Amino acid sequence: MAEFNALTALAGGLMIGIAAGAMLLLLGRIAGVSGMSAQALGLSRGATSRGIAAAFIIGLPLGATLPTMVIKAPAITVTTSVPLLIAGGLLVGFGTRLGNGCTSGHGVCGMARLSRRSIAATASFMAAGFVTVFVLRHLLEMPL
Repeated sequence: MAEFNALTALAGGLMIGIAAGAMLLLLGRIAGVSGMSAQALGLSRGATSRGIAAAFIIGLPLGATLPTMVIKAPAITVTTSVPLLIAGGLLVGFGTRLGNGCTSGHGVCGMARLSRRSIAATASFMAAGFVTVFVLRHLLEMPL
């Protein structure tokens, strides 16, 4: 977090908001990553075509790569085991299916539309995250 800059955070938030708003206004679709991933992989049917969903998912890492060509990205060090990362990814995937959406769909798009379901989902996953970090860091004394 030594590289944190409020202006870059604001710019990132604006880009996410503009992209989510454009998708809703132009295509009438929520920019939820879990739903788009499922549609791109053919795991669910929705109003968005597989091609649009695939382009959205492919654009995520490409969109993250472009700024790193201009701005120096901080070094990322992974300090946990691969099995723990896999387990965490599977739990997140299960949670997004259970919650009928992910942080981008509920937290960004749903809350902006004042959806009660999205507000409840966002409050739930934020609370679960806070409790998890507290238990792991302070009660079990595991470094995160």
